[in-house]
Amino acid sequence: MFRNIAKRVLQTIPILLGVALLIFLMLRIIPGNVATTLMGEHVNQESVKRLTAELGLDQPVYVQFLKYIFGAARGDFGTSYYLNRSVKNLLTIAFPYTVKLALAAAMVAWTIGITAGIFAAVRKNGILDHLFMGFSLLGISMPVFMVAMILQYFLAFRLQALPLEGAVGFRSYIIPAIALGWNSAGSIARMTRSSLLETLQEDYIDTAAAKGRGRVGIITAHALRNALLPVVTMMALQISSLLSGAVITETIFSIPGIGRLAVQAISNRDIPLLQGTVLFTTVIVIAGNLLADCLYAVLDPRIREAK
Repeated sequence: MFRNIAKRVLQTIPILLGVALLIFLMLRIIPGNVATTLMGEHVNQESVKRLTAELGLDQPVYVQFLKYIFGAARGDFGTSYYLNRSVKNLLTIAFPYTVKLALAAAMVAWTIGITAGIFAAVRKNGILDHLFMGFSLLGISMPVFMVAMILQYFLAFRLQALPLEGAVGFRSYIIPAIALGWNSAGSIARMTRSSLLETLQEDYIDTAAAKGRGRVGIITAHALRNALLPVVTMMALQISSLLSGAVITETIFSIPGIGRLAVQAISNRDIPLLQGTVLFTTVIVIAGNLLADCLYAVLDPRIREAK
């Protein structure tokens, strides 16, 4: 398994280079001049040329890219044009806020999703099944920003039970976590239900029942572990997506995380900061995929032996 992990890590190097090259080229082909954006429309051309030279934007594109790659390999993602601070330091400050939000959303998604999926499978075609699957479909269908604004209106504005925005204390993360986690909870609930129903049709389940094992014991000791294999994969991937995809939630709730940092970089055409956030989130997604593979091998010995 360790050999396989090392192999997967080596395979990520071309992916990271490809993502870095893609975002680098896309940001350079956008019309307009970064120096003009930073200094304003009515600045004289001499000042624009001087700032362009200072930022190194007058050099050939391949030279700029190689400098960026060698710097990123050392952990240096450059300096933010707009904030005039190290991108690495900005990411280091913002990342803990994103981690808190992502973990809180994951707890909401996993707790609600797995519980609803199990009850829906046990009560197949019953009231609970239709109720939970209906809510899961609603969670998958509704955009995150709509859920966020509805929760803000009722829980924060009308009832004044929770903070409207910000990232101070546990209570300020409750509404954002529910808004971000509800969509994932719906996916997990549907996956858990379908996987558990499929597992309950296996022969070894009938054997356990023939030996006098109770319904609860069969589900918890035999069916659930195997049924959760695809769910665990989804959960690991969702962690990486929650960490990298909290852009809308962080913006709505004014949480100073990676997502909000990326939005600010786009608004200000801050190329080094945007490159840093994209590359950083790419690493997180790759790490989530690797974690999913490892968890899959731990839960299923057959996969571990095959590897």
